[in-house]
Amino acid sequence: MSIKKRTVGVIGIGHVGAHVGFCLGMMGVADVVRLCDTNEQKVASEVNDLNDAVKFMPHRVKYIASSYEDLKDCDVIVNSVGNIELLVATMDRDDEMEYTVGQVKQWVPKVMAGGFNGIIVNITNPCDVITNLISELSGLPKGHVLGTGTCLDTARLVNALSQQTDVAPASIMAYMMGEHGNAQMAPWSIVTFGGKKLSDLQDKPQFVFDHEEMKTRAIKGGWVTFVGKHCTEYAIASAAVTIVRAILHDTKEIMATSCPLDGQYGETGIFAGCPAVVGANGVEEVVEFDLPADELAAFKDCCQKIRDNIDKSHKL
Repeated sequence: MSIKKRTVGVIGIGHVGAHVGFCLGMMGVADVVRLCDTNEQKVASEVNDLNDAVKFMPHRVKYIASSYEDLKDCDVIVNSVGNIELLVATMDRDDEMEYTVGQVKQWVPKVMAGGFNGIIVNITNPCDVITNLISELSGLPKGHVLGTGTCLDTARLVNALSQQTDVAPASIMAYMMGEHGNAQMAPWSIVTFGGKKLSDLQDKPQFVFDHEEMKTRAIKGGWVTFVGKHCTEYAIASAAVTIVRAILHDTKEIMATSCPLDGQYGETGIFAGCPAVVGANGVEEVVEFDLPADELAAFKDCCQKIRDNIDKSHKL
C-alpha cells in the first residue's frame, strides 16, 4: 500500500519563503516541500541547507528545487514572492503592489497550465489584494485561495493582551480584522478571556486599558520587528504554516485569514481578514459575529481601502 505524501510548494525563497520551508519541516506539517524561485542558485543553497536539517525534524522531509510546472502535484502552494527593499523606504505594504502584481501575473498561469488543482495560501503584500488577484487568475474554487491576512496581526494583538493581563495567549480569543495593513481594526466586543467577555472584567485593573493604544501595538508590531532587521520571518512563517497545517490535517480551526466574502458583514466580492473555519477545502466558512454599529463601520472602512487597492491592481 502506498501512503499519500503531503506535498507543499513554496514560491519565492527569500527571508519568508525559506522560513516557511523550515517551519513546514520543524512543525511536522509536510512530507515533501518543493521550493521555487527565479534565483536558482538561492533555491539550490536553501534546499541543501534544509535537507541537512532534516535529521533534527520530527519526521523525514524531502526538500526539492522545482519549477513552476513541477508544483502541479502539490496539495498546497504558499506564495511568498516579494521585494523587501520596496518596503524599507516608506514602511507601507501598499508600495510593494506594482512589483508583486507583476510577479503573480507571471507565475499563476504557469502553475495552472501545469495542472495544479490544490489550495493556494498567499503571504505576499498587499496581502488581501494579491490574494484576490491569485483567485481571479487561477480560477480555483471559492475558498481554495486564501491569504494569511490578519492571522499574524491577530497573534500580535493576543500577545499584547497577554502581556497586559498576564493571561496565557491560548486562553484569549481576539481578532484583528479587515486589511492586513494600517487600516485594520480590532472588534473589542468579541474579545474574551477564558470565555469571559472583556466588558465583564472591568472590575480588575489589568483589564482596563486604552483600546486604541492596544490596537496600535498590534498594527505597529511588524514594524518594530522590521526596523532592526528589514524583514519579518519567524512569526509570519509560523502563521502561514499553521494555516497549511489546518488544510492538510483538516483541523477546522477558526483563525483570521484573508478570505472571500459573499455577504458576510455586508461585503461581497472582496478578500478581507476575518475569522474563518479552515480545513481540507481551504476557507470552509466565514465566521460572522454580530458587531455593533461602530465596529461594523470600521470594518467597512477597511474593506473600502482594500477595494480601492484592488482597483489599482487591475490597472497595473
